[in-house]
Amino acid sequence: MEGVEQTNEAWRVLIVEDDERLAELTREYLESNGLVVSLEANGGHAVERIRSESPDLVVLDLMLPGEDGLSICRRVRPFYHGPILMLTARTDDLDQVLGLEMGADDYMSKPVRPRVLLARIRALLRRVNEQAPAKPLEAEGDEPVRLMFNDLVVDRSMREAWLNDESIDLTSAEFDLLWLLASNAGRVLSREEIFTALRGIEYDGQDRSIDVRVSRIRPKIGDDPVHPRRIKTVRSKGYLFVKEA
Repeated sequence: MEGVEQTNEAWRVLIVEDDERLAELTREYLESNGLVVSLEANGGHAVERIRSESPDLVVLDLMLPGEDGLSICRRVRPFYHGPILMLTARTDDLDQVLGLEMGADDYMSKPVRPRVLLARIRALLRRVNEQAPAKPLEAEGDEPVRLMFNDLVVDRSMREAWLNDESIDLTSAEFDLLWLLASNAGRVLSREEIFTALRGIEYDGQDRSIDVRVSRIRPKIGDDPVHPRRIKTVRSKGYLFVKEA
């Protein structure tokens, strides 16, 4: 295929999509770019496919026969920790917000441009790959691997957080955002900075995923959703993680 970028990546992607022609064309494009792709057309079978195959990433359509994408996302999150990229044919913000709340890491509206889809997939997989510890903790230099804020502890090496010694249930995307905010405690981070750091692409001014994740993180770390003391919203600027909340 002319103009296709070839890679040596052997990432495994499962596409859950009932439009067979679209799924096959997408598989052809992704495989021509070095990914290993499998397909599932029935939502009712998707959960077991994800459980048994444990792909590196799941591309999950919202509207499916058998079981919808939101339900699938919610059911697999307790055991599947890889990135989930949700596709929706509707532009309703509610669908996007619900997808993020069910544990999706990213979403795209149809029709999807193959090159943009590939870029999003690579960004998600690259982020996961970079998070895997490649060297001992003592070789990390001055960069901290554990942050402590009174009753809240966030550990980057273990990718876990604790509140009052109790483990906090965070999705991969939620942990990434919490670590980014906590490691910049005392400094206001703009949505543009956060978006670029987490997604590797420029902020379009419309994406609400950062705001949704902050609203989900707050109660998990003991913050007041209405009057937050730990993750504060700074009007017209962004978010501030308070060192001594």
